[in-house]
Amino acid sequence: MADEEVVDEKKVAKKAATKKAAVKKAAVKKAAAAPETASKEAVAPKKAAPKKAAAAKADSTVKRLSVTLVRSKHHRLAAHRACAAGLGLRRMHQTVQVIDTPENRGMINKIHYMLNVEEV
Repeated sequence: MADEEVVDEKKVAKKAATKKAAVKKAAVKKAAAAPETASKEAVAPKKAAPKKAAAAKADSTVKRLSVTLVRSKHHRLAAHRACAAGLGLRRMHQTVQVIDTPENRGMINKIHYMLNVEEV
């Protein structure tokens, strides 16, 4: 009984594969017959790229924080290393300026013992 079901499933899969191949061959034949319309039919339409959020402008109204890594990232929790990387800190005594947002404040608060923070 189970052997018959397996054989039937294989036959169904084989039929589906041959149908797909036939459709592709038909598209190729159409492309050869009419080259000006082939590019429109054979190629699937491209999806529009998602719009990117506008980058924060360097206005004087935007509060910034100057963050310096003063303790090593080695032998720290993975989440703490990830917070340092999220702030853009790669090595000791490196200083970066980040925008004062709740997300950045949360990362700074999590690894406060490793940082020196100054308002700019």
